[in-house]
Amino acid sequence: MGFAFYYTLAVLVVMTAILVREVVEPDITILAALLLLTIPGVISVREAFAGFSNHGMLTVAFLFIVAGGLQQTGILNRFGHHLLGSRGSVPAKLLRLMLPVSAVSAFFNNTPVVAMIIPVIRVWAKKYGYTISRFLIPLSYAAILGGTCTLIGTSTNLVVHGLMIEHGFTGLGFFEIAKIGLPVAIAGILGISLIGYRLLPERSTPMVQLGGATREFVIAVKVEAAYPGVGRTIEAAGLRHLKGLFLFQIERDGHMQAPVGPDEIIHTNDRLFFTGLPETILELQRTPGLALMKDAAFDLKNYDSDDIGSFEVVISPNSPLIGRNVRRSKFRSRYDAVIVAIHRSGEQVKKKIGDIYLKSGDTLLLLAKNDFLERWYHSSDFFLVSRSTEIPSKPHWKSWLSLAVLVLMITVMALNLLPILVAVALAAVILLVSGCISPGEARNRVDWKVLLVIASAFGIAAAMDNSGVARFLAEKLVQVMRPLGTVGILAGVYAATSFYTEIITNNAAAALLFPVALSAARQAGADPRPFFLAIAIAASASFATPIGYQTNLMVYGPGGYRFRDFLKIGVPMNIFVGIVAVTLLSVLFF
Repeated sequence: MGFAFYYTLAVLVVMTAILVREVVEPDITILAALLLLTIPGVISVREAFAGFSNHGMLTVAFLFIVAGGLQQTGILNRFGHHLLGSRGSVPAKLLRLMLPVSAVSAFFNNTPVVAMIIPVIRVWAKKYGYTISRFLIPLSYAAILGGTCTLIGTSTNLVVHGLMIEHGFTGLGFFEIAKIGLPVAIAGILGISLIGYRLLPERSTPMVQLGGATREFVIAVKVEAAYPGVGRTIEAAGLRHLKGLFLFQIERDGHMQAPVGPDEIIHTNDRLFFTGLPETILELQRTPGLALMKDAAFDLKNYDSDDIGSFEVVISPNSPLIGRNVRRSKFRSRYDAVIVAIHRSGEQVKKKIGDIYLKSGDTLLLLAKNDFLERWYHSSDFFLVSRSTEIPSKPHWKSWLSLAVLVLMITVMALNLLPILVAVALAAVILLVSGCISPGEARNRVDWKVLLVIASAFGIAAAMDNSGVARFLAEKLVQVMRPLGTVGILAGVYAATSFYTEIITNNAAAALLFPVALSAARQAGADPRPFFLAIAIAASASFATPIGYQTNLMVYGPGGYRFRDFLKIGVPMNIFVGIVAVTLLSVLFF
């Protein structure tokens, strides 16, 4: 053990301390550690930056674009209600989320699964008032647990499979790992859904409640026969507990009904009057079966947010609109814009938008061409012209095209028709060329911090291997467990792998611990196969840090998590899953 060993160990200790204390951003911390390991030659420059061209890192980069395209078209948001429902307890929601995600992740790479579901949960949580931080860590954990059930569930299983063949053993069967992975996945999902969720933070900022100083807009929509809520109660249709949106009145056959009770039945041709925030108003007008108005130039359910944006304007005292009925004001032809909703301070407007007579100070929520701000910013017709909340929107055909591209991408990957990187890159290009996502939006969707951490982690793993730190620590841990017998050594191998997968990548941890596990099994005179299975499970079952597994990294930022949030729930999960896995392995093999 020379300088390289002690230097690498010191860098790792300092890096881990900084990550835990959150003194510096994780991506900067890990990159700095990589550079410090490069300076004295622990790793070469080539080894340090090999991760930046790694297929896994590049695959994640393209997946961000694919996920962005799906979010821009809004296709996945249609399934958010079906996946999670509208109301209910957190445990019930977690079971509805984690079980299908885990099942899908058993057969498809779990990275794209998480990338696609994150925006769905974000929109659903905002709509129904849940904090997103209660759901994103479970999403990542479900994908991880599902990946432990089949050979292709995660790349870590394939790494162990390849190492076994390389050392003269029969590789893993497709479902061989399932006899351990499936019970582990079920136990882990039940543990999180029923007990562990209490350790999750509630940190995201909830949507502002209506009332008080909130600027409330009023919108009236007509119920058409295509609306799925026809014949159902307000409660059953999911219109009762919408955050930032309140149904205050129904017009039916010329009669107004207010207030609106939760048991009121919705009928075709009803007019529903909502008061809400701009963001919720714009989402509502895109709901199938709820018609705002007919406008040949603006298909309000089929517009492209790259061309049409939302704006808020305040009518000035000198505006020619004052005193005019909206329907007769020729607003559409004069301003090339459509009024979606109206806010009038101190007064709740209870008429259809077309019947309202405009006043000075009224705030209008509009949909207009994206150059509306430049054209009318200096006009005396309005006190103020500003952009409102942007809601991603694309024509319906682009929504279904994006879904078809997703299905095709997953099918190609599952059947191994193309390399995973090629399949994902091709999907991203199709979405770009078809206009499902613009080049500028694609660049914005890529989380460069996540990519930097993933790429840097490969270099740090190489430094641990080159310096002998990884092998030394793992062997010492196995030596400590040897007095407990074969099961104790197996538990030591599992614990060592679990430890390393939290501070480096899961694939690197599996590769580093494989020879240690083989040596330990031979010294104990035991069948090495359960040791290999223990490595595969432990390297994938990374719950305690955001850097241990790429799906944890993917939810780290969107969930507003801190490093210690993963420690708080992840350490108990690591211990729990480890106990279940080692117990099953000892029963089946010893």
